Amino acid sequence: MRASWHDYRCGAYFVTICTKDREHYFGEIRNDENGDSKMYLSPIGEMADKCWRAIPQHFPHVQIPLWVVMPDHIHGIVIIDDFVETQNFASLHDNETNKFGPQSKNLASVIRGFKIGVTKFARQNNIPFLWQSRYYDRIIRDSVGMKRIAEYIENNVAEWDENKDIDYQID
Repeated sequence: MRASWHDYRCGAYFVTICTKDREHYFGEIRNDENGDSKMYLSPIGEMADKCWRAIPQHFPHVQIPLWVVMPDHIHGIVIIDDFVETQNFASLHDNETNKFGPQSKNLASVIRGFKIGVTKFARQNNIPFLWQSRYYDRIIRDSVGMKRIAEYIENNVAEWDENKDIDYQID
């Protein structure tokens, strides 16, 4: 659930977006030639990474300084400076309407646009793929929280075996 007291049109957020039933659509983590854990992206994992990188092109007031694509989820930091006009993944959008009313100019519209881009790629390439219906976000309130979250993201691949069963309590 979103914080009812917070305006999601600006701020810094730690976001986790999971695949349906935590299916490993995005690739796998294996040891490389040095014995270090490394994420090997599948084609849809590569598209997820590409769509995440493209967020600032579609939402010019959004920064994405750090993220990681994992086998069954994506962690990222999303910083929204301030929306002044509606931006979306129009070139990737299938003209779907939102039955809950306008959800533009906020974190939800950024995440929705990202998910649409990856889903469209999967459909066009006949790749079985589903997202979990919601996503998890945490408001980043200060530099201490930002540092802690950045370290978590940076170490996520190396700590996969210890953290792979975390329940993000999204659904």
